[in-house]
Amino acid sequence: MAAEIYLIGIAGPSGAGKTYLATHLTAALDASVLALDRYYRNLSHLPQEERARVNFDAPEVLDHELIVEQVAGLRNNETVRLPVYDFATHTRIRRTEALRPSDVVIVEGLFTLHWPRLRELLGTKVFVDMNDEVCLTRRQERDVRERGRTPESVVEQYAATVTPMAYRYVRPTIVHADVVVSGNGPIGDGVSRVLAHYQRQVASAKAHEPAGQAQR
Repeated sequence: MAAEIYLIGIAGPSGAGKTYLATHLTAALDASVLALDRYYRNLSHLPQEERARVNFDAPEVLDHELIVEQVAGLRNNETVRLPVYDFATHTRIRRTEALRPSDVVIVEGLFTLHWPRLRELLGTKVFVDMNDEVCLTRRQERDVRERGRTPESVVEQYAATVTPMAYRYVRPTIVHADVVVSGNGPIGDGVSRVLAHYQRQVASAKAHEPAGQAQR
């Protein structure tokens, strides 16, 4: 039977620095990354103007059933076919991308710590915290550069849905975190704290293995 994969989950508000932390952890652990942004529900059934009015900062816009299914598959050392989302049209494209898990998989997204069934799969739960002003600046830069938005539309969306939904759904999940990292602190400090928790968990699991299990 294949060994179970270790999962590190990273949550936090938009623009806090989740992806930046995940990138550095990937380098430190030779890990794979699963971004929950892939799992926005397909809105191809709606007219284009209606798609833009959807609240993309509430958890129900993500296909959490598929998220849990595929994260569980990764933990069981299975290769999964990931959806690909087009943010310009708010639709899933037909092709998928294969992800074969490495020994460690990092799950990163706004709602990583929101769903209990997802939290149960995670070995280390991380929350990246950052104030709203910095988050807005970072989100504006990303959405203009990568998602075809205008600066004005990003600011409008941030005020209308991003901030309210963050305080309703995202920021409260900090209570579930094993490690809280500042999104404005030295990245090395955050990486070291996450690695320390990961190493403690792995050492504890090995210490509680039945005698001879490693040889089977």
